[in-house]
Amino acid sequence: MAGSIKRWALRVAGVACVLLLVLLGFLGIQQYTGNFHAVVDGEVYRSAQMTGTQLSDYTAKVGLKSVLNLRGAAPDADWYQAEIADSARLGLVHADFALSASREVTNDEAVQLIVLMRTLPKPLLIHCKQGSDRTGLLAALYLASIKGVDVDTADDELSLAFGHFSVPYLSTAYPMDISWNRLEVVLNLPQ
Repeated sequence: MAGSIKRWALRVAGVACVLLLVLLGFLGIQQYTGNFHAVVDGEVYRSAQMTGTQLSDYTAKVGLKSVLNLRGAAPDADWYQAEIADSARLGLVHADFALSASREVTNDEAVQLIVLMRTLPKPLLIHCKQGSDRTGLLAALYLASIKGVDVDTADDELSLAFGHFSVPYLSTAYPMDISWNRLEVVLNLPQ
């Protein structure tokens, strides 16, 4: 009896390890490819921090007109200098808005971001460092507040499919979920 329980436990552990490896592989591929996805095809896209080559390739592929950087202006950082230069070279409008995935987005910030997303030329690329947490919140906000998509559908933008991993009170990205849940009510988003 003890032997069969041990074999069963080993099988369960083996299956769990395989599933974990598949998940980690998927997330690794997402990050390797820049975590680039359409929020609304032809209108708004989301990604992680891109290289100049990636930004050039996606601009050619989908016709990007503007970039919304959620990491904030960082004039002394190499990645920021490169992004500004690449945006200028490609003729893209570039906007910065500093958000932290570990801090709740205020109601005022959300309104400012909605205005920015409305007014920036389309197609628009929204990005943060990994393209998961801050970008996921903005993608959900765009869908619900601008496109009128119901919150349950928009909520999918803040999911593991894009690398957003949130465990209440344990995950550093949990403030994005708290913000989303509050903003659904405060902004009277479509249910």
